[in-house]
Amino acid sequence: MAVLSDKDILESMRTGRLGISDYSDRSLTPNGYDLRIAEISVRGDPEVKREGTVAVPPRTMFYVSTVERVRMPSDVCAQLWMRTTWIRRGAIGAFGKIDAGFEGTLTLGAYNATDEPLELPIGERFCQMVFETLSSETLKDYSQRSGNYQGQTGVTLEPVKKRSDASAQE
Repeated sequence: MAVLSDKDILESMRTGRLGISDYSDRSLTPNGYDLRIAEISVRGDPEVKREGTVAVPPRTMFYVSTVERVRMPSDVCAQLWMRTTWIRRGAIGAFGKIDAGFEGTLTLGAYNATDEPLELPIGERFCQMVFETLSSETLKDYSQRSGNYQGQTGVTLEPVKKRSDASAQE
């Protein structure tokens, strides 16, 4: 397993092997890419915020959707790490990996662990993707296995696949 450098990321995008929509040079890091906030959904508030700055109440769960839509090849996955800027302000997040073969925006869950509101500007960098090459291509990538969130756009709390299945049955 190897981590892709900034040079590797740019080359993979140039050749079409890897996709990052709405790419920003400011988000490229030496060994990854910072994903920006497109939407925020605060638990208990039915309105999804898409502009301005969102004040997440103290001790409250919230969800962030990314500006960028990513497309992963069948031999690359990515770790997700909350930017230390947000950790230092009291946010806690437990992120998974982006599976080989995934395509879509990302929904990230986090928690304001402080006793003060947490101010999150839409468009700000929230977490970093660190790309890792697999030792070989997958037999079946994400889209061929569960694919529950394949193609998602915006804050997505229920699997896209199940929503599509339900729509097909109506």
